[in-house]
Amino acid sequence: MLPPYSNESPDADEAMRKPPKSNNNDFLRNAVSNFQYQISTHPRFWLFTFFLFFQLVVLIFTRNSPFPFSVHSPPSPLPQFPSEIAVFPDIQTPHHDRNVIYPFGDSECEYGRVYVYNLPSKFNKDLALLTCDDLDPWKWQCGLVTNDGYGKRSMELAGILPGNLSAAWYRTNQFSSEVIFHYRLLNYRCRTNDPESATAFYIPFYAGQAVGKYLWTDEIENRDLLSNKLLKWVQRQKYWKKYKGLDHFLTLGRITWDFRRLGDPEKLWGSSFLNRPQMQNVTRFTIEKAPWDANDISVPYPTGFHPHSEKELREWQNFALSYNRTSLFTFIGAARGDIDSDFRSRLMSYCRNESDSCRVVDCAVIPCSNGSSEIEKALLSSDFCLQPKGDSLTRRSVFDCMVAGSVPVFFWRRTAYTQYQWFLPEDPGSYSVFIDPEAVRNGTASIKEILKSYSKDQVRKMREKVVETIPRIVYARPSGGLGSVKDAFEIAIEGVLKRVKDENEWKEYVDMGS
Repeated sequence: MLPPYSNESPDADEAMRKPPKSNNNDFLRNAVSNFQYQISTHPRFWLFTFFLFFQLVVLIFTRNSPFPFSVHSPPSPLPQFPSEIAVFPDIQTPHHDRNVIYPFGDSECEYGRVYVYNLPSKFNKDLALLTCDDLDPWKWQCGLVTNDGYGKRSMELAGILPGNLSAAWYRTNQFSSEVIFHYRLLNYRCRTNDPESATAFYIPFYAGQAVGKYLWTDEIENRDLLSNKLLKWVQRQKYWKKYKGLDHFLTLGRITWDFRRLGDPEKLWGSSFLNRPQMQNVTRFTIEKAPWDANDISVPYPTGFHPHSEKELREWQNFALSYNRTSLFTFIGAARGDIDSDFRSRLMSYCRNESDSCRVVDCAVIPCSNGSSEIEKALLSSDFCLQPKGDSLTRRSVFDCMVAGSVPVFFWRRTAYTQYQWFLPEDPGSYSVFIDPEAVRNGTASIKEILKSYSKDQVRKMREKVVETIPRIVYARPSGGLGSVKDAFEIAIEGVLKRVKDENEWKEYVDMGS
């Protein structure tokens, strides 16, 4: 059964207003004024007055610091994710100036800090499957939590990639983002152990794993069981009650439609997690969002490329940019004979008939779920890669394609253009090609002729844009990221922190005026 979606609903663009900041320094200015007056009228007491004033300044900055502990008293240990099993190794909290008071603001964390809830293990760790025995026929959870969500090393790519570049490639499950985000946030430079100083609160619930096991069964109550318990737990938390979840966020490892079960008996797909009233204020990262829901933020599907350093990232970009491409375009997918007028079946047949220009990888023959050397060779060897919608409007192959430096060809705008605005270039034409699917169906448009119409210089410029975008659509392997280079994780977290910070400042501004 396929997840439901609408083709007609427009995107909901969220308008935000940032108010002017109020001035709360009158007390300090008066203290300075009195200090100057005392110096001018009683010079023999200046040392005594200066000492008192210095103590006052220290007291003010200490009371307003986002860190409640002193410079000389180390903070209490951050709650750690349980690590009784090998797939969840001990996570060390980086010593990123966590015991330093910032009297003039925390310049490193411009938009504030994140507090990560220490949930009961039934909401995350206990959902991790160490074997692939108790699964649906597609075995979608195989390797999902291995290596902090990145999966096992992809050893088969060593034969087609130069030097040590293959070490950055993993067999990553496309539904592993909730594990990756949890791991990275536990080590995030702007994580705080003090909820009072937090801008936003992260709920590390593995909602995708909680529902995934029951999606292809009639056990509808089980699909909602853990999410209902999670909402009861979080509603008891002090910091939830303040804004009713407006400053809370989480990651959904699956598409949004897997959490929006409709009441129609013919549309009993998924859980009702996102339909619950308690979730209406919560921001959620998801690999495919609902276009009308401003709280859905679509993030890139995890690919198999996870660079360990900026140097490794730059080496890959240069490799992808300079690779000798011998095919005009490629199609990687599987025909769906159970779907009337399946567009992927049409593309498969078309590519086989245009074998001089198109390279085909049939996923009904070659396993494509977690990547393979055949997929990577096809993408690296082709100028363009065809990207029809998948079982839903989006597909991981879009990001596999771009990481390989191939230019994506879209047939539905909501496959990428209206999904990943935080990560992809603003101008769709700068990095991709769009072809009307109806024109392909009725024979008035030839994919081959359209792609051949682009000059070598135009293709080169589009490829350069694609390769330039790679850092923004991959998830780096180091727990602390890639330093000055922002990957998809950094962009997503900074984006939600800025969003919450602006909303909080707006509320304060409105409250002051009321």
